[in-house]
Amino acid sequence: MQGEEFEGAAEALRNGDLDAAGLPPHERLLLEFAGAIARAAFRVTDDQVEGLREAGWTDEQIAEAAYVAALFSLFVRLADTFGIEPPAEYEQAGIPGAVSRES
Repeated sequence: MQGEEFEGAAEALRNGDLDAAGLPPHERLLLEFAGAIARAAFRVTDDQVEGLREAGWTDEQIAEAAYVAALFSLFVRLADTFGIEPPAEYEQAGIPGAVSRES
């Protein structure tokens, strides 16, 4: 999702608004899965994984999504531990709404 045609979707995703992003159902399902991993991986169920398969995702794609979600969680936790903040020029409009320090 690059270019002007996707700016609205990208902004919605930065703000954690999957409804406004206008994603196809199978892509939204994958992002919900990644979000579940980021928030509480121990709560991911076999039914969620089976739902992804039924939506057309392969086991390899599901595994890759899990790896990416887990790695991002690791990076965020390390940055929080050491108080690392991104340079302001990366997010000129401020910290995206999807970012929460409460999790």
